[in-house]
Amino acid sequence: MALIQCQFFSEVLSLSTSMTVILPQQTSSQIGMENRMKADKHQTLYLLHGFSDDDTIWTRRTSIERYVAPLGLAVVMPQVHQSFYTDMKYGNRYWTFLTEELPEIARSFFPLSEKREDNFVAGLSMGGYGAFKWALRHPDRIAAAASLSGALDMAKWIKQPNHLQDVFSLIYGEDEIANTDNDLLWLLEQGEKQTLKPDLYQCCGTEDFLYDSNLTFTAKCEQTSYSLTTDYGPGSHEWEYWDEKIKDVLKWLPLK
Repeated sequence: MALIQCQFFSEVLSLSTSMTVILPQQTSSQIGMENRMKADKHQTLYLLHGFSDDDTIWTRRTSIERYVAPLGLAVVMPQVHQSFYTDMKYGNRYWTFLTEELPEIARSFFPLSEKREDNFVAGLSMGGYGAFKWALRHPDRIAAAASLSGALDMAKWIKQPNHLQDVFSLIYGEDEIANTDNDLLWLLEQGEKQTLKPDLYQCCGTEDFLYDSNLTFTAKCEQTSYSLTTDYGPGSHEWEYWDEKIKDVLKWLPLK
């Protein structure tokens, strides 16, 4: 595998930013690793970070590079700060950056497939919210999405007293997000009108503070025709859990 720390300029954000990228490499003599490259243009997993992290965190806290090595899968991990993958009311346009500019830039730098069936997204916590939002809003571009301990009922969470209220004010302002494109539960309803639907995978630990939010999403999704795989069991909001579950996500992805 090739591990690349990529600094580049974003026209959407009007600033220099970064992404961490893992690219497949075919090898035959590397000790202790099975590396595989399956095509000229790679299937791609966009892997999203959580609220307190950045684009390097998945490679620092998990063995994601080792896990994807035999799969021939490219992984693109962008930096979005504390934006909740949203075009902020008082801040930058991180949703537009993520879903419009980032794939175009990444594909201009690296041999990544543009085909829907070759593109997936996953994330933890804030990134789980971003992953499902991307897949539900752009089912024509994303074939499968996974949320690990995701913040999946944002319309309810931002109204509850919590330590993120100042951040939520910058992101959403005073706007109501229920029944908008920033509300995953509403997006599920709207998605019933769509012919294309991404496959969804959802996991959360039963000791996680976002467990109830995940149950709410599951119940809503089960009222629709989306294909949802769920995994609930012991675990909290921490990296030991996510390091294990990302392996399950990789097994679940519809890889060629």
